[in-house]
Amino acid sequence: MFDGLGPSHRAVPRRESEATMCDRRESTTETAHPVVTRRSVFGVAGGGALVGVVTACGGDEADGTPIATTDEVPVGEGTIISEHEVVLTQPQEGVFRAFSTVCTHQGCDVDEVSGGEIHCPCHGSRFSIEDGSPVEGPADAPLEELEVRVEGDDIMLA
Repeated sequence: MFDGLGPSHRAVPRRESEATMCDRRESTTETAHPVVTRRSVFGVAGGGALVGVVTACGGDEADGTPIATTDEVPVGEGTIISEHEVVLTQPQEGVFRAFSTVCTHQGCDVDEVSGGEIHCPCHGSRFSIEDGSPVEGPADAPLEELEVRVEGDDIMLA
């Protein structure tokens, strides 16, 4: 019986079928060793890589790690936390909002908060610090709002 191509593209003979090996394992008192195939090794390696990607994308900001302090966000303005891709605003004293830095027009990152607005440098869109809604186009959708919580002086994503 053959199970595929070997390294030199020749058929590689198998000693016994998997079903026979499984039957034999069940009938013996010896410790059975699992059959390791290339597919199972690459499957595990690929799964490990996927977990790494998901972990990298998820970040640890929502685990209670502060991304800023309340002193860093001026009242009536905001600040951009580039490493977390977050715009933090404080429209009124003690009220904090967070938005994605990604402009809804063409995906550029906003780069400034001034005059009570969040500015995108690519095409001039401006967004409200209150709710992320567009104040001036070409963007016609609000920035994605993120949930935040304040504990003492620390601001973190919820």
